[in-house]
Amino acid sequence: QVHLVESGGGSVQAGGSLRLSCAASGYTYRAYCMGWWRQAPGKEREGVARIYTGGSATYYDQSVKGRFTISQDKSKNTVYLQMNSLKPEDTAMYYCAAVEAGGSWCGSDKYEYKYWGQGTQVTVSS
Repeated sequence: QVHLVESGGGSVQAGGSLRLSCAASGYTYRAYCMGWWRQAPGKEREGVARIYTGGSATYYDQSVKGRFTISQDKSKNTVYLQMNSLKPEDTAMYYCAAVEAGGSWCGSDKYEYKYWGQGTQVTVSS
């Protein structure tokens, strides 16, 4: 069973930066799709960025392209989300998720992801 633990959330002013971490344990498959989703109060959970752990493929939602960067440290089974130029609309609970990868494509459908962390809050003030 894959276990995910997020960290790094907090409060920051608009224009600031934060880096989220997602540490995974219990990996048994050769490669996973791992990614970040966020959910603001009263809104649907939406995809932010995904990464294929078996290679270097990354995918971003249009709203964060150019501002957020997803990366991984394979030796630590950890995925990071570097968030720059933060906006108040980025305020949400951020969740890490993973699923066994059939290939390098990692989709944004949250229902495809089997393993979820507990979430970490990001608050951006104007």
